[in-house]
Amino acid sequence: MDITLQKTITFMLFIGVGLLLKLKFPNKSEITGIKKVILNLALPATIFIALLGIEVKIELLALPLLALVLNFLLYAIFPYILPLLGIPKDSAKFRTARLLIPSLAPGLSCFPFVLEYLGDNALAKAAMADLGNKIFVLIFLYIIAMRWYYAANRIEGTSQGSKIKSLLKSLIAEPVNLFIIVALLLVSLGINMDTLPFFISEGLSRLSIMMTPLVLLFIGLAVNVKKRQFVQVFAMLLLRAGFVVLLCVPFIAFAKINSSETILLTISFALSACSFWPFAHISAVDLLEGKKEQHPGIKTFDGNFAVNILALSFPVSVILILGLLSSGKYVANIPALLAIGISLIVVGCLPILYLMVSRGKIRFLKLGEKKAYREDLTTTVTAEE
Repeated sequence: MDITLQKTITFMLFIGVGLLLKLKFPNKSEITGIKKVILNLALPATIFIALLGIEVKIELLALPLLALVLNFLLYAIFPYILPLLGIPKDSAKFRTARLLIPSLAPGLSCFPFVLEYLGDNALAKAAMADLGNKIFVLIFLYIIAMRWYYAANRIEGTSQGSKIKSLLKSLIAEPVNLFIIVALLLVSLGINMDTLPFFISEGLSRLSIMMTPLVLLFIGLAVNVKKRQFVQVFAMLLLRAGFVVLLCVPFIAFAKINSSETILLTISFALSACSFWPFAHISAVDLLEGKKEQHPGIKTFDGNFAVNILALSFPVSVILILGLLSSGKYVANIPALLAIGISLIVVGCLPILYLMVSRGKIRFLKLGEKKAYREDLTTTVTAEE
């Protein structure tokens, strides 16, 4: 049996073990503890080791910018897609989805598999690209979340300066970012894993070994989506994946990338699951709204909808990334990527069409009836969630 297929089977078995262990982890705080171990120990150690193993090249500095461009493109596209999924514009669910969809969480959904299939050098490049994504999710999305909070609750004249300053401090203090900064400084001084004291290099290596099994178990434990929203969220994530692949194709063609490894790395990173950080912003806003006295019924975001998106996002992204990396060179070309992107969009539309047919909403319409039909569909889908 092919070694890549065996790796894929092993990964899926770990996810299955995570699903079986759900009964042993009844409290969300226990699952959150596993996530914290991944983000604060295993992931920083893995990225640190990967960065020390490469030479810093000027072209790597463009990777964070490219990731940032992808974030902004997804943020700009999906306001036009969400109403088609039955999510009314300017609703709490609309704002929730718009905040989560353009974010990326490569640490939990991409890095372990890039490391296993493509090696340390590819992981280091992915870690550099994630710096741009971090700027987007931690700074830009926070500012957007607070602006929507002020608008929804009609709060005027509130300064965001102190809040942004506090956020920047937390960004600098995040373990992953600290490890990246230290690793880059050491590389610039010509220091690598071989020249580090043994107790440091050995400790980091053992922490790094934990990452892949912990991530796979975490994914199995975190899956818990309500049936009523499954179709809507699943369609949304497939459409996101389809657009991501199609957005990467012009970049690959323009940059004349011929390396199968680079193409696989680019698509795998872009297919990362939605990030937890926007959910943290949503939780902060929910806390503010719980304390305010005016307009108590107004909700800027829908926290339950955010949890459902996150829970389904990880298995969907992992399956797509594993399928991509397992296929290797067979999909690492522009025609195959175009076919994959279009197929994902088509499949993403099928659940919505099925939903329409099951409710008797599909029929031939005259031009004058189309606007009324769209409004009726949005109202019906929202009411039945």
